[in-house]
Amino acid sequence: MIYGNRVKGKVAIITGSALGIGQACAKLLAAEGAAVAVTDVNDEAGQCLVDEICEAGGTAGFWHLDVSNEREVTAVTQMVRTKFGPTTILVNNAGVGGTEKPTHEVTADEWDNLMAINAKGVFLCTKHVLPQMMSVKRGSIVNLSAIYGLVGASQMAPFRASKGAVQWLTKTDAITYARYGIRVNTIHPGFISTPMTENHLAARGDDSEDTKIAAQRLHPMGRMGDPEDVAFGVLYLASDESRFVSGAELVIDGGFSARLC
Repeated sequence: MIYGNRVKGKVAIITGSALGIGQACAKLLAAEGAAVAVTDVNDEAGQCLVDEICEAGGTAGFWHLDVSNEREVTAVTQMVRTKFGPTTILVNNAGVGGTEKPTHEVTADEWDNLMAINAKGVFLCTKHVLPQMMSVKRGSIVNLSAIYGLVGASQMAPFRASKGAVQWLTKTDAITYARYGIRVNTIHPGFISTPMTENHLAARGDDSEDTKIAAQRLHPMGRMGDPEDVAFGVLYLASDESRFVSGAELVIDGGFSARLC
């Protein structure tokens, strides 16, 4: 499994990493030498991933984590430090898609529940990892936004608003913590083939295959992305290869957003 040493000696916390993009990130960062904390609310899938990484020669541990719960975030970040040392990579990947409703039909509970994970969760994990990074004067935070954190579209107002919030928190933190050697960047994926995307597309049409094909055609490259496509971007931003990159947006969308410019 070990491919190289691009993040050797680093400690990575990846939220929502039992499946999809987070899972691909965990495998790749572990393969490149990082000690990886797999965190998720899906305990079974998370532990299976850790077992797979360790059997392949990597270093990983699993912690149950609801990113919207500050008590859990505080406990998990401290437990990871105790086991592996100070966290130097944080990948804020946990997120939900939420409702398809237009703004005037969204309930306050629907808004709050999505924001608690997609926006508050990023804030909480960042808040509690920053002191560890500040103590060693280095670190890379990679926040998963979306193309809809950069461009507008109809429907899904809470989701799109949450991704915009992530975008601007990232820029603020990039400026604030640069003096500690901490870099903060966003990744903006297009449609990626994950369980969450599959469920989202299936909910939009009667024929899920036709809906999937239509989504593929939105990308000039003619396909949706794979989780690994995003993971390689995360690896770059987590590694010292991107040592002069902070407050930036890395778009990984097969040309989707280029169509909208």
